[in-house]
Amino acid sequence: MRSHYCGHLNTSHLDQEITLCGWVHRRRDHGGVIFIDLRDREGLAQIVFDPDRAESFAIADAVRNEYVLKITGKVRNRPEGTINPDLPTGEIEVLGYEIEILNSAKTPPLQMDDDNVHDDVKLKYRYVDLRRSEMQRNMKLRAEITRAMRSFLDDNGFLEIETPMLTRATPEGARDYLVPSRTHPGQFFALPQSPQLFKQLLMMSGMDRYYQIVRCFRDEDLRADRQPEFTQLDIETSFMDEEAIMAIMEKMMITLFKDALDIDLPSPIPRITYADAMHRFGTDRPDFRNPLELVDVSDVMAEVEFKVFSGPAKMDNGRVAALRLPAGSELSRKDIDGYTDFVANYGAKGLAYIKVNDVAAGTEGLQSPILKFLPDNVVATIIERTQAENGDLIFFGADKTRIVNDALGALRDKLAEDRNLYTSEWQPVWVVDFPMFDYNEDEKRWDALHHPFTAPHVDEISELEADPGNALSRAYDMVLNGTELGGGSIRIHKPEMQRSVLKLLGIEDQEADDKFGFLINALDYGCPPHGGIAFGLDRLIMLMVGADSIRDVIAFPKTQTAACLLTEAPTPASPRQLKELGIKLAKPAKEEESKPAAE
Repeated sequence: MRSHYCGHLNTSHLDQEITLCGWVHRRRDHGGVIFIDLRDREGLAQIVFDPDRAESFAIADAVRNEYVLKITGKVRNRPEGTINPDLPTGEIEVLGYEIEILNSAKTPPLQMDDDNVHDDVKLKYRYVDLRRSEMQRNMKLRAEITRAMRSFLDDNGFLEIETPMLTRATPEGARDYLVPSRTHPGQFFALPQSPQLFKQLLMMSGMDRYYQIVRCFRDEDLRADRQPEFTQLDIETSFMDEEAIMAIMEKMMITLFKDALDIDLPSPIPRITYADAMHRFGTDRPDFRNPLELVDVSDVMAEVEFKVFSGPAKMDNGRVAALRLPAGSELSRKDIDGYTDFVANYGAKGLAYIKVNDVAAGTEGLQSPILKFLPDNVVATIIERTQAENGDLIFFGADKTRIVNDALGALRDKLAEDRNLYTSEWQPVWVVDFPMFDYNEDEKRWDALHHPFTAPHVDEISELEADPGNALSRAYDMVLNGTELGGGSIRIHKPEMQRSVLKLLGIEDQEADDKFGFLINALDYGCPPHGGIAFGLDRLIMLMVGADSIRDVIAFPKTQTAACLLTEAPTPASPRQLKELGIKLAKPAKEEESKPAAE
């Protein structure tokens, strides 16, 4: 129906007769001449209608915003003084000859240039919201990125292979979405949280290098970068160790940023161990653009009389850490109180501080309510260790290690954002040498920090079982600007080691056979050494386009309550469907409670 996209027109098309199709972005009547800005996915073109063509002029006069039009006309230069340098098509316009209304439109529920529309309105009328230039750009970039990923992986010998959407439930850290089976009454499929087990089975099948851009499902609490269904780039390889896998993934990411955004990521991408990341930044997702670092002062605080500091300093699971903020002395008491409230969200009971006015004056040059509790030599050591200078402010955290890391780690990020401390725009980092296990205090058992199929650094089962708390895994995460983009690991490829790891997680042989028997059996039939990684595609694109939420890069996302406002899903199933599936719904608890007691 059309010869060109609106946004592709330029001076090379001068004097050509062209046909465009699109939506009316704006209609303007200027003294008998009608201007229509026609919009399609590639941009805007200005169409001019004059009274000389009475029939076309009358139709143009009748159109309104979001009408769908087909227009034929001739491309010409815009008159002098009317060029719009902000538009790619701003040097030309189209003199309209013919116009056809393909469809009319009601007044849209949101305006294309309004950035303050409530999210619920955007999601309910998503098909209108997606017409906005920002969303069109996001969707186009998403397509470019997935195309570039496929091209890179294809060129490097990877095979794109699909894995099942209907599978069995596996414990991967979140609740499964269950699908009842009509043909197997009383039994359920689960939608995959990831293709983890199937991609390992593909390695045992000799597929060697696999990838898939795959939908995954997790029934968990939502936030800005989570959705109940999401997309990941899933990758698995055989006969490659972690160094080789990280090298090829690093090359892919650097190529992707260069091709899609013309951005040069640092090469090689720096690496940091999990232990070092937690010690210096309080998180295993450190933002390397942020120059602030946590400094441990537990040793110097252990013998002070101030129990707020000495108590945690002496605890096996306690920590006292300092965070120096350059030029932070200019913060007001109100500012500090605000940051105190902020760290309280992470379990911190307070936020002690020292303002450094004059280092040379010793304690006399400092300002803080806690100075009276600290000996001069302790204060001097803190100033030296944090490398504090005149005008700086030092924050302190003292509590259980996890609380201190969470609170000061989050404060570090907030200070960088509030005070614009970032030293670069993009900074990826590999985090390696994660602990194999995390001790679950509530249930008094070990949990897998990544997943139960991650290989430990040790080769001997006896060594792993003797000290699981200090065992490291062959896992690696790629982090970009403080956001985890992807996580992966070398997998266990020997059945004895797999059974041992499952036992350490409290999964005995019978339960292991029930849940993972098909995988463990496969390990007995010539399983190669293998490993892989999965990248959160939605998160990656969110960062690349500068969006605040992955909902801005997903065509039809869900709300915070995992509902679709557009289709009004989920909905009740009909009695007939439930009967076919052998399902009887339990009455809600409140309804049961309101029933009168049986006589």
